[in-house]
Amino acid sequence: MLTAWENFYVIVGSSAAALTGLQFVVIALVADARRKSSSREIAAFGTPTIVHFCAVLLISTILSAPWPLLSYGGIALACCGITGSGYGLLIVRRARRQTGYKPVLEDWLFHAIFPLIAYIALFICGILLSHNSAIILFITAGVALLLLFIGIHNAWDAVIYIAVERYQAPAAPADKNQGASA
Repeated sequence: MLTAWENFYVIVGSSAAALTGLQFVVIALVADARRKSSSREIAAFGTPTIVHFCAVLLISTILSAPWPLLSYGGIALACCGITGSGYGLLIVRRARRQTGYKPVLEDWLFHAIFPLIAYIALFICGILLSHNSAIILFITAGVALLLLFIGIHNAWDAVIYIAVERYQAPAAPADKNQGASA
């Protein structure tokens, strides 16, 4: 049953691996920015993106492995799901404790709520994989794509934040004589 999903997970896993490398470039840009980020900001908003990409790579690897029984792959997925859920709760705590950036609704959705939904769904999929594998494999694929898209969104958001907020040139002081000639 997993053989039919091989190409899907090769594509998704490869994408996650490549995007993990690109996120390292984003973190390098953050480190080079004029106003330095604290390790709390990076732990709350940068590191989770890497974790989500790596989770997609791990899901792809698990579902591409030649398991003797489908339930073994399910156990591995359930372990990833419960670990990811715990990590998701840790991220919520980190986002609340950092002081360098005030998260807005979109940040809470993409850094906390959507990842938690994905990891909880992955846990449930792992438990149910051997019971109704056809439907569960589609849901697991959706979870992998959701985590991939969350990572893409968060990496893009970080790049935009750096470009707009960090590298914006300081405004030139107003010419004092300009108002006098009018």
